[in-house]
Amino acid sequence: MKKFFQEFKEFALRGNVMDLAVGVIIGGAFQAIVNSLVKDIISPLIGLFAKTDFNDLVVNILGVNIKYGSFITNVINFVIMAFIIFMLIKGLNKLADLGRKKNDVPEEPTTKICPYCLSEIPINATKCAHCTSELSE
Repeated sequence: MKKFFQEFKEFALRGNVMDLAVGVIIGGAFQAIVNSLVKDIISPLIGLFAKTDFNDLVVNILGVNIKYGSFITNVINFVIMAFIIFMLIKGLNKLADLGRKKNDVPEEPTTKICPYCLSEIPINATKCAHCTSELSE
């Protein structure tokens, strides 16, 4: 049992798990902000056209209320969250590309192939060390 708890401790305190936990907590807090934006600002603005609160739009079919206004509000929430996540990922990818470009500069070759014996020799060699041929390059 002690080994089980030790393994769980190592798993839970690993960097990726902690990063994921922080991301979930921040995502939940951010979702509350987006929900408030849609519910308190965007829905009332759209509701101006419907002459009612957008969340209160309901269709009654055979005694069952279908809250399509609430559904549309949730769709707007999703679109805003998806757009913001897209922009964050796009920004992170751009940052990763900036760091990658510095490292991806091709290095100057340090060796070349002898045209006579096809052995690998230093780039500045004037004579092949393997076949002793004079190199014209």
